[in-house]
Amino acid sequence: MLNKKKGMSLLAKQKAAGWVFLLPATILIFVMSFYPMVQAFVMSLQTGSSANLKWANPITFNYARMFKDQLFKRSVGNTFLYLVIQVPIMLVLAVLLAQLLNNKNLKLKGFFRTCVFLPCATSLVSYALIFKSLFATTGLVNTVLTNLGLIHENINWLGTPGTARFVIILALIWRWTGYNMVFYLAGLQNIEYSVYEAAHIDGANGWKSFWYITVPLLKPVIVMTFIMSINGTLQLFDESVNLTKGGPANTTITMSHYIYNNSFGQGVANFGYACAMSFFVFILVAILAAINLKVGDTRD
Repeated sequence: MLNKKKGMSLLAKQKAAGWVFLLPATILIFVMSFYPMVQAFVMSLQTGSSANLKWANPITFNYARMFKDQLFKRSVGNTFLYLVIQVPIMLVLAVLLAQLLNNKNLKLKGFFRTCVFLPCATSLVSYALIFKSLFATTGLVNTVLTNLGLIHENINWLGTPGTARFVIILALIWRWTGYNMVFYLAGLQNIEYSVYEAAHIDGANGWKSFWYITVPLLKPVIVMTFIMSINGTLQLFDESVNLTKGGPANTTITMSHYIYNNSFGQGVANFGYACAMSFFVFILVAILAAINLKVGDTRD
């Protein structure tokens, strides 16, 4: 008993050291993320300008207002339109490009991978200005189409609701396909090439190898990128603001853009209503992410 060492055991010291390292990050996450979320929820139950907030009467006034707000409904519809069209096209293109650029016999793979990924590294404002120039009434796209004889007069791409939405979807696909391709490339490089060789010996062609080997083995990565893409699209802001400014006549506005307008962009800081809409977006993201995780869960 006299020779027994006093103090903490090695395991206790390791646990204590772990908490010491985690504590700064935990405090920062709480202060910068969770506390503002709680404050935002409290604010979503209040009305009035930023300097004169008071409890709403009834307390759910801002949430009830959302479902009567026609412009908010339009922003939800626009956002889901971008989601259901852009996300599947972008992810399919990303998988196909990753499969193509993972070919061990392809020369200049690094160059082609960089070219596909480069749009993601472009400034949001810069690429928005490029697309505005390309799709201007007298821009390059109209000039090329006119010279090819495909159109007889210039199209007002950004001034017509349908074509303006098309430009936003095209811009999103151009920018984010390479970003998702990188995840698929990482997943493909973890698949042993011998698996494809064995499938080839068994008589599987390229399409069967892709569908029955590549896609199932990439399923966790596909689910992850799908959740990330849904999350990003539901919070879509920059393209709506920089490409079309929500126009023409708010026909391309997104939920985040409308939230911004209610917070800072319309002169009166309606923070309570903006916070209520933000929590609506948060709930949508959580529900869709849970559905994707459930669908993508292959465990018994």
